[in-house]
Amino acid sequence: MDTGTHLVVGLGLAGLAYVDPVVAADSVTATAVLITTVIGSQIPDSDGLLRFRGNASYIRNHRGKSHSLPAIAIWTALITLVVSFVFRGASISHIALWAFIAVAFHVFTDLFNAYGTQAFRPFTEKWISWNIIHIFDPVLFAGHVIAIFLWSVRLAPPEIVFPTLYILLAFYYVWRTIAHWVTIHNVKLQDSSFDPEHKYLIIPTIHLYAWNVVKTMGNGRYTLGEYKNNRLRWIDEVECESHPAITASRTHADVAAFLYFTSYACAEIKEHSWGYEVRWVDVRYRHRKQYPFVAVLLMDKQYNTMDSYVGWLNEDRLEKRLKMDAY
Repeated sequence: MDTGTHLVVGLGLAGLAYVDPVVAADSVTATAVLITTVIGSQIPDSDGLLRFRGNASYIRNHRGKSHSLPAIAIWTALITLVVSFVFRGASISHIALWAFIAVAFHVFTDLFNAYGTQAFRPFTEKWISWNIIHIFDPVLFAGHVIAIFLWSVRLAPPEIVFPTLYILLAFYYVWRTIAHWVTIHNVKLQDSSFDPEHKYLIIPTIHLYAWNVVKTMGNGRYTLGEYKNNRLRWIDEVECESHPAITASRTHADVAAFLYFTSYACAEIKEHSWGYEVRWVDVRYRHRKQYPFVAVLLMDKQYNTMDSYVGWLNEDRLEKRLKMDAY
């Protein structure tokens, strides 16, 4: 989820904590738990600081070790230690309980969107993305904002508002999960060129009844489409290219980080007077006829690196960033 949603979830869990009799009866513990849940809902994403080491480091590690099973325990212990030190009179066990809930809930909800996490490390480094909920879900966000408002203006007690909210959200997640699998089934039925060997990836959008579709056909070929209002429409085809420069690019740190993160990478090459421009794109992310999540490598005729970029950029900004015209 995005940072804003994680913030309101942290506040929502603080309200939910009032079902805990110790929290409800002790204002010091309640305040400590509020701080705990807000921090716990954010701290796994502290790996965003890796941006200072470069985009490659960030892309390779974001939602990796920081969202792993050992990290949940480490974050819980760290938050408990700091918050209990500041709030000396608060219940340490209840701070620890709600720290664990906040951190674990963050990691769990991140599994439902397309970006993915390595939540099952150290058992596997596989990126797990269930593609159920968009990274910013308006229902999830609005539900928390309304509940927090009702609590803050005392229109309803938190021990009623927030259990009701999370019960409704549980049903919402179940409905979205069912909708995801139904959509996969319907896409296969509506695809006139359906082949059992093809693989279909259904990706949620911010619109509840619209999904992006990636069909993998093998041999580096993809068809991109959208499933909207129960109708499938194909909108683009991508065929990956092969060239010695593309093979050589795989060893570059930026490209290696990109390929470590995604299983839907596709390369294309452009030859210039000065050498080659190798561009890797993640076909899952298509926006306004472009694929903005890229790893680009400029190489001379001997395949030596001249410049590189990995991250999110549109076509115009990418050309300015790499200054291709300078070569």
